[in-house]
Amino acid sequence: MLNQTSVTEFILLGVRDIQEPQPFLFAIFFTIYFVNITGNGAILMIVILDPRLHSPMYFFLGNLACLDISYSTVTVPKMLENLLSTNKAISLLGCITQLHFFHFLGTTESLLLAVMAFDRFVAICRPLHYSVIMNWQVCILMAVTIWTIAFLHALLHSVMTSRLSFCGLNHIHHFFCDVKPLLELACGNTELNLWLLNTVTGTIASVPFFLTFLSYFYIITYLFLKTRSCSMLHKALSTCASHFMVVVLFYAPVLFTYIRPTSGSSLDQDRIIAIMYSVVTPALNPLIYTLRNKEVRSALNRKVRRCLLLEEI
Repeated sequence: MLNQTSVTEFILLGVRDIQEPQPFLFAIFFTIYFVNITGNGAILMIVILDPRLHSPMYFFLGNLACLDISYSTVTVPKMLENLLSTNKAISLLGCITQLHFFHFLGTTESLLLAVMAFDRFVAICRPLHYSVIMNWQVCILMAVTIWTIAFLHALLHSVMTSRLSFCGLNHIHHFFCDVKPLLELACGNTELNLWLLNTVTGTIASVPFFLTFLSYFYIITYLFLKTRSCSMLHKALSTCASHFMVVVLFYAPVLFTYIRPTSGSSLDQDRIIAIMYSVVTPALNPLIYTLRNKEVRSALNRKVRRCLLLEEI
């Protein structure tokens, strides 16, 4: 149960601690959000509709596109509303709900990127066993498992945060509700919450990160030791390059935020980093995959041509 608190709502001060409307920032973030929804929506549609992309690699890519849309939608619409409004309030329940889904979707993406790296490892290093190891039952089980683990991890934070008492200031120096800013406003002992944030969340972020890079270490070692064809080497590395770029863009700011000590953090620094992994990176992912992945580009071109032909008819 929630403790009795004197604070029933919080004020989200946004990307800058200014109460006046900020239409210029609204235009920038709305454009990025539109690119995110359009790009990831197109990838999701192509993966579902094109039979040539009905493979484990693109099944996980479809999951990633869905995640990127949802991940930004948890925070960006509220931020856009606050940029044009002087009323930047969010209820206590709304704040805890936003915190829960932010960590739920962020953790899911962290685990999904590790699974995608494992898929590339099996495809390149164990090609003869790929269809056996990465069969549809295994792929669906992997997807269900990572979504479940992420939900339970987020539930841990949302429950523990909801049990805190907030009896003083209610101004959150951020554009969404996250654990760190809320702990700074809480009354009483928050050591357990900080330990969970640094240990559990740090582990959830760092272990998939380590496994992802371990997969790529084996892939690169295998390619240089076993592959004699330069064209095959280039094709394999090109296939992995898109995913590797997404991994770096996602993990670098997340690890910097949740691994470092809370005492050494800066509010402005935290907000800039949060904008990177919750707003910018999800919009860049579809651009990276469409620009570097030949099969995705071909499927998109086929879909566009088909739509144009139907319009002419």
